[in-house]
Amino acid sequence: MKFKYFVMIGMFLMIMTLLTGCIPGDGNNNAEHHAGFFMGIWHGWIAPISLLLGLFNHDIRLYETYNSGWWYDFGFYIAVISGFGGVSLFRRKKVERD
Repeated sequence: MKFKYFVMIGMFLMIMTLLTGCIPGDGNNNAEHHAGFFMGIWHGWIAPISLLLGLFNHDIRLYETYNSGWWYDFGFYIAVISGFGGVSLFRRKKVERD
């Protein structure tokens, strides 16, 4: 049972490491190529990882400075709100007793 647990955690960490290639401030977006709605959603989902990596690398930001404006903001906030409590997969149902 513990082996399966460690394999799942290892796979999760490996996938998250691979997917952080599009982190805010990594140089993919610039004044000519702005981050849009879908990048806003992605940056909102990986916001906790961006925050941790930003402690060690000052070029990494939580929020992309070169963005398309309102649509980026909308995608970012939708992802942050839904990822941190709005849509929880591990929420327990309350058991009502008489």
